[in-house]
Amino acid sequence: MHHFVKLLISFVFCSAFIGFSAIISADMIIHGGTIHTLSEHQPQVESILVRADKIHFVGGLKAAQLRAKNPTYIDLKGKTLTPGIIEGHGHLMSLGFSMSNLDLSQTTSYQEMIDQVAVAVAEAAPGEWILGRGWHQSKWLQQPTPMIGGFQTHNRLSEVSPDNPVYLVHASGHAAMANQRAMDIAGIHSESEFSGDGEIIKDTNLKPTGVFNEVAQRLVAQHIPAYDVTRREKALTLALAELSRNGITSFQDAGVGKEDIALFKRFLKDRKLTARLWLMLAGRDEELLLDWFRRGPEIGLGDDFLTIRAIKLVADGALGSRGAWLLAPYSDRPGHVGLPTMSVDTMTRVSQRAFETNFQVGIHAIGDRGNHEVLNIYDRIFDGKNQGVRFRVEHAQHLSVADIPRFGELGVIASVQGIHLSSDRPWAINRLGIKRIEEGAYVWRKLVDSGAVVVNGTDVPVEPVSPIHSFYALVTRQTLAGEPQGGYEPSQKLTRYEALKSYTLDAAYAAFEEHLKGSIELGKLADFTVFDQDLLSVPDNQILNTQVDMTIVAGKVVFSRR
Repeated sequence: MHHFVKLLISFVFCSAFIGFSAIISADMIIHGGTIHTLSEHQPQVESILVRADKIHFVGGLKAAQLRAKNPTYIDLKGKTLTPGIIEGHGHLMSLGFSMSNLDLSQTTSYQEMIDQVAVAVAEAAPGEWILGRGWHQSKWLQQPTPMIGGFQTHNRLSEVSPDNPVYLVHASGHAAMANQRAMDIAGIHSESEFSGDGEIIKDTNLKPTGVFNEVAQRLVAQHIPAYDVTRREKALTLALAELSRNGITSFQDAGVGKEDIALFKRFLKDRKLTARLWLMLAGRDEELLLDWFRRGPEIGLGDDFLTIRAIKLVADGALGSRGAWLLAPYSDRPGHVGLPTMSVDTMTRVSQRAFETNFQVGIHAIGDRGNHEVLNIYDRIFDGKNQGVRFRVEHAQHLSVADIPRFGELGVIASVQGIHLSSDRPWAINRLGIKRIEEGAYVWRKLVDSGAVVVNGTDVPVEPVSPIHSFYALVTRQTLAGEPQGGYEPSQKLTRYEALKSYTLDAAYAAFEEHLKGSIELGKLADFTVFDQDLLSVPDNQILNTQVDMTIVAGKVVFSRR
């Protein structure tokens, strides 16, 4: 593991040095493959001429050569180039930390999770925290016993780690599991209560099961030692390398704090950013928001590598943890409708202030009640009119029939994650039932037809950051195993072009950056992704075999498989 990490760090630092410190002495001509521009005027072209970090010409190869000064060439060798992929919703530092903690995303049982912890305990120092993320009880092939409130209990986990505190975050990020040692450190016992927007799940004897839902996670998480500067830098380095390998040239980060911003700015100053970052401020930090409301957005720092111009709020939880806020009870937990994780009054107050200070707002809303309340907030602020401010709903996963057309009417952007359907739909029907699933869950086609702009992403590290997986989900509505034949609710599929646009031009629009990126046109940034197959024409059953061949940011190759 340590050797692998060193290789990754070496790769990114070398890429950054070569890509961003070299003196530009020649133009670059890209040719020899399929080039999808996402421009209505020239959907496909033969070549691109890049000068410095911008697109200088788009068209025929001979015409590009006539305009070029001492050109270098990139021959695509039959591969397919698109505008640079823009991740529409993710968590960059969490991605980096997850790459150095336990990865539980592939566990198929509680026992597998316990086994991973046991290995980590054997390698850990006495008292060292064991951290991980990615487990999802609804995806396990067999449910453990007992199950309380829809979750396993800590007892077997505590047996393998009696002395090391363990804290394992659910795949959704909206729940976590702690062992007994961690709960002892946090002072959690039978009489512990949580009155905020969360839940300590307890058994019939009122003993904590080890599972903490939503904001209650903080009861334990606040006792985990803070990451030092060295570990934070390593995490960001790992995350940037992962973006480059996956063809991602821009990343929309859904919720950052003061430390994150300072780190990103250091990397920007040192020319270590190998992807462009667009940041939402974490809306729970009132001091952070007040500071930024006073100073206003920062746009296009460092040749458009860093922009801070949005605020992330969280209306509810996730379906997996049964924290998504519903209009009617969960089908598999009678009487329970989830919960708001932030009051409507608070969301309204912050959104109004953002509106007045030229910040965008992106509010996490998964359940139909959560989405309904968010749309109502936006409607009141907009005074019933489309104001062109491009406020967003992050996830927009389960909607009431009446609320679907409101996205288009209000000009609200739906920032969805196609891959969530592939991962969640097999068990989500148990949470919502067939009627709600068919009418309002993952209804991308209905949203597009309403006139809404739909942005695609992965919510990494909730899901791997692969744009190929999420693209596949949008156009097939199948699991990554190719099930079911024809896809879930196939009427809600997007076309290949719409799916690619959701990852490029529509994602740029959602960040007020369509004049800079998202399509291959004269004067735009020279950010490109090269795939070894054409995503617009390869058969459905071959999409997942597609690999990223090259990633180009600001006219520099930051990743190449060759």
